[in-house]
Amino acid sequence: MKRQWEFLRTLVLTNLKASTALRGAFLIQCLFMLVNNLIFFAVWWLFFRKFEEIGGWRLAEVTALYGLVAGCFGLAMIFGGGVRQLARLIADGDLDSFLTQPKNLLLHTVGSQSMASGWGDVISAAVLLFYSGYLTWSHAPILILTLISGAVLFVSAGILFNSLAFFLGPVDTLARQMFEFVVTFSVYPQTVFTGYLKLILFTLVPAGFIGFLPVEVLREFRWDYVAAIIFGTIAYFAFTIWVFHTGLRRYTSGNRFGVRS
Repeated sequence: MKRQWEFLRTLVLTNLKASTALRGAFLIQCLFMLVNNLIFFAVWWLFFRKFEEIGGWRLAEVTALYGLVAGCFGLAMIFGGGVRQLARLIADGDLDSFLTQPKNLLLHTVGSQSMASGWGDVISAAVLLFYSGYLTWSHAPILILTLISGAVLFVSAGILFNSLAFFLGPVDTLARQMFEFVVTFSVYPQTVFTGYLKLILFTLVPAGFIGFLPVEVLREFRWDYVAAIIFGTIAYFAFTIWVFHTGLRRYTSGNRFGVRS
């Protein structure tokens, strides 16, 4: 376990150095992502100029929702950006170069890339959470907990959808679209969804655990919601790991003889 943590720390530091090596490109990507997030949020800002609330949520709650989702997604892409390439690696047989290493396969593949645009999401999160009024010392423990759990859920969803390549072949486009569904549904108040769709948003697509429940806890602290976030994250992560390793038994080598340092 200690060696795994040391490997993770080294992998993260290496990827962070690589993503910030070209400072000009790094700053541009961060700026573009920040502007992109604020433009999308502007739609809700305009909405609340006409209407006071939606499903009991006001502008402050929706702002916090956007901020939390942006922060979770940003952290996921900074520390686990390689998850978006997982389906292609599986379908092309390119996992071989990772299998040659005496390191945790899933940790290595997921952590093999760090996306600079993720820092733009993190900055967006700070701006939006400050604007919402929920970026306070009293809310800090919940914010830290939900940012970590949300990042884990985003990475887990990416692993789950990309692992379909073990069973269905080249599905990188489908996996990317399903992953984007998680992002899309996470930034909508779950009060607008009902029935089976709401059930899906707390199971297959864990959007409810990423955005809705954390904001509800910020509005009014409830231990049952905190427990649901923690256990929901653990259960979804565990299921994802099981699916990946089940699919790995079906993996067909691409006869790649290169190794990764």
